[in-house]
Amino acid sequence: MKEQYQIAVELLQKLIQTQSFSSEEHNTAAIIEDWLEDHGVSFNRTQNNIWAVNKYFDENKPTILLNSHHDTVRPNKGYTNDPYDAFIEGDKLFGLGSNDAGGCLVSLLSTFVHFYEQKNMKYNLAVAATAEEESSGPNGLNSILEILPEIDFAIVGEPTEMHLAIAEKGLLVIDAYAKGIPGHAAHENTVNAITNAIKDIEWINNYKFSKVSDQLGKVKMSVTQIKAGELHNLVPAECHFVIDIRVNEAYSNREVFEIISENTQSELKPRSFKLNSSSIDKGHPLVLAGIDMGRKTYGSPTLSDQSVLSCNSVKLGPGVSLRSHSANEYILVSEIEEGIRLYKELLSKIL
Repeated sequence: MKEQYQIAVELLQKLIQTQSFSSEEHNTAAIIEDWLEDHGVSFNRTQNNIWAVNKYFDENKPTILLNSHHDTVRPNKGYTNDPYDAFIEGDKLFGLGSNDAGGCLVSLLSTFVHFYEQKNMKYNLAVAATAEEESSGPNGLNSILEILPEIDFAIVGEPTEMHLAIAEKGLLVIDAYAKGIPGHAAHENTVNAITNAIKDIEWINNYKFSKVSDQLGKVKMSVTQIKAGELHNLVPAECHFVIDIRVNEAYSNREVFEIISENTQSELKPRSFKLNSSSIDKGHPLVLAGIDMGRKTYGSPTLSDQSVLSCNSVKLGPGVSLRSHSANEYILVSEIEEGIRLYKELLSKIL
């Protein structure tokens, strides 16, 4: 009989071999449906999101959500391998989405199946294989939160080397428009939008938010794009620049936006306030269980579907974050085996 991790690896190979760019995940959703059906799991599908609850679900018990995504970014130009080949060389399983976050997804699905028919658990288990995580799109995990049972706690599968990310920075992106008075560069009766933008950018570069997190450090602001002017002899009426802000758990995205607005002159348009930071107390039972197993805790600078959850959550999964979105992406087969083992051990301590 095949080991559980071998079955999970075969599922991951099928997923890698099937294109699943964000908002184009219908084929991988079908593969996950077939896999759950083969394992006797009753499931639901909402657009390209597949979700299920344990066989003996009890609405009087709290519920733990196991979540990861099956969409991918597009392969970058640095690939020398076929990104859809899903071949194994030694311990390495190559392919687009193998590390981010296919290894996490198949490990969580395997863990859910392991507990699916278990009776008399203290918690319910729900699992959700979701879409549009990479694009922060409208039809991903956020779109099914009102359909899922009430979630008390979530494990979000992203590559963390199976250590517990107990805090995660939020993301706020702002389009800023500095205004001016257009005119010929030779004339004096102009107000230069670029000069006005520079003043605001200097404030952004120099400002330090007062609240610094033990886990996530400071709020970080970066101006990442700028555009103005069409002709060398025409002072532009407007300068557009983009601010990328990584927010610690001491602030909401809206609070950060208000501070920036009070200190700059440009017109500011936030793209979304939804991608907030997240954190969990180190004394939470699952965190304590992980520490007892020798797992480390840390704060993560990268964004995940934790940002759309209002419940306590940790980010935890096999794989290495630095491999995500890289050319010739891979995950170790041994990492998947370890991921399933540690997920099961961790949940067994509290279920």
